[in-house]
Amino acid sequence: MSKELLELSVLQVADLIEKKEISPVELTNTMLDYIEKSNEQTNAYISITADQARQSAQRAEQQIMDGLYKGVFHGVPLALKDNIYHGGEVTTMASKIHRDFVSEHDATVVAQLRDAGAVFTGKLNMHEYAWGIDNDSPHFGAVHNPWNPKRVPGGSSGGSGAAVAAHSSYISLGTDTAGSIRIPSAACGIVGLKPTHGRVSKFGVYPLAWTLDHVGPMAKTVADAAALMEVIAGFDPNDPTSANVPADGYLEALSGDVKGLRIGIIEDYFFHNVDSGIEKLIRERLQDLENEGAEVVSLSLPALRYAEWAELAVSLVEAATIHHRDLVKRADDFGNDIRFLFELGELFSGIDYLQGQQVRRALKLQFAEAFDDVDVILAPVMPCQVPDIGVETVDINGQTLDFIMEGIRFTGPSNLTGLPALSVPAGMSDGMPIGLQLIGDAFDEATILNVAYAIELMNPLAGHAPVIKP
Repeated sequence: MSKELLELSVLQVADLIEKKEISPVELTNTMLDYIEKSNEQTNAYISITADQARQSAQRAEQQIMDGLYKGVFHGVPLALKDNIYHGGEVTTMASKIHRDFVSEHDATVVAQLRDAGAVFTGKLNMHEYAWGIDNDSPHFGAVHNPWNPKRVPGGSSGGSGAAVAAHSSYISLGTDTAGSIRIPSAACGIVGLKPTHGRVSKFGVYPLAWTLDHVGPMAKTVADAAALMEVIAGFDPNDPTSANVPADGYLEALSGDVKGLRIGIIEDYFFHNVDSGIEKLIRERLQDLENEGAEVVSLSLPALRYAEWAELAVSLVEAATIHHRDLVKRADDFGNDIRFLFELGELFSGIDYLQGQQVRRALKLQFAEAFDDVDVILAPVMPCQVPDIGVETVDINGQTLDFIMEGIRFTGPSNLTGLPALSVPAGMSDGMPIGLQLIGDAFDEATILNVAYAIELMNPLAGHAPVIKP
C-alpha cells in the first residue's frame, strides 16, 4: 500500500486524510522512509527535516482527530526549493556563501502553507542562486532526472521537479526568473505554473532578479497546482511587487471544456528551430484542442525578436547588482558558471539595461493587444530535450547549440511581461516527457489551468512513468 500511497496526488491523499482512512503520522513516516532511499538516486533534497516533519504530522493528526480539519494540505508532506525561507531552518540557495544561513522568519508562502497544515519534509536542491537550468551544483551535487538518471532535470528548480516526479514530495514550490518552474516541470513530466507577476508573494524568497522573479506550484496534476494556488495567491503588504487583485476560484475553473476557446500561435518565434519530435507532439495536442472545439489564431508579435537579449540584459544586471558585494569580496566562492554570469552582468551599461526595459514595454503592449483576440497562447516549453549531466550543449535537428540559451528561449518572454504561463505534459519523445506551454492574460491563471486540464484529460503520457519511483 505504501507504494500506491506515495504515487497519489495531493487531492487523492487529502481525501483519505479527511476521511481518517490514513493518518498524517503514517503518511509522513512512509514519505520520510522513501526520501531516504530515493534521494541516493535523485539527490533532490539538500536537507531532510525528519524530526520537525514528524512533530508537525503529530500536531496535524491531533487537530484532525479533534474535528479541526483545515483543508486539502492538512497533514500532507511536501518540500520546498532551498531559496524559500523556512524560519529557523537553514536555507542555502545551493551556495557555499549561504551554506549556513538561517532565516528568522518564514517566507509568506511558507507561512500560508503552515497555516494550511502542511508538513515540511525538507529543502530541495536547485541551481546555485537559481541562475541556471542544469541543476549541476558544485556545492551539493547534481540532481538526477527521475525519467533518466543520466539526464539533468532542468532548473533552476530541478530538485522540486525531481522530487515531485519521483514521488518524494507530494507537491512543491519553485521559483521562475526565466523559466525555472516550467523548464524542470517539462523535463520531469509534471505540471508547473508561473503565476502572474504580483499574484503570489515573493517576501522571504531570495531574489535572483527583482523584476523577473515569480513563485509558483510544481505538481503531479493540474488540480493539485490549482489547489496550491488557492492557498498562496493573494495580496501581501510585505512584498512591494504584490498586486491587490482578487484571486480566482482555481479548482472551480477546471471543467476541461475548451469549446469556443481561441488559441494563439506565434509561428515565427515559438515554432522556429524546434526539435522535430517536440514540434510534432505540440502540434498534435493543438489539433486535439481543435477537435474539442477550440479555434487557432495566428499572431505576430514583432518585439519578440528582441526578447532574448532583453531578458539577459535585465536579468544579468539585476542579478549582478544583488551579488555585487560578494562578487568583489569572495568571487571564488561562487560556482564557475554563475560567477561568469554575474561578472557578465557587470559589463552591461545603464543604456543596455534601459533599452532592455524598452523592449519589455513593447512586449507587454503587444501581448496585451494579442489577448484582445485570443484566450491563451500555446507553445513548446523548450525547443530541445534536456542533455546528459555535465553536457552544456543540445542537439536541435542536427545543430549543436548552447543549452541555457536554447532552454530559456521560449520561457523568458513571460518573465519579461509578467504574464502567467505553465507547463503541462504533452507526451513522450525519445523516452523523455515533453512540456507544452500555455501563456495567459494577466491574472487569468484560471484559463490556462483549465486548458492544461483539458490536455491532461487526453492522457498524453499514456502510462509512461519515471524509472525512479516507489
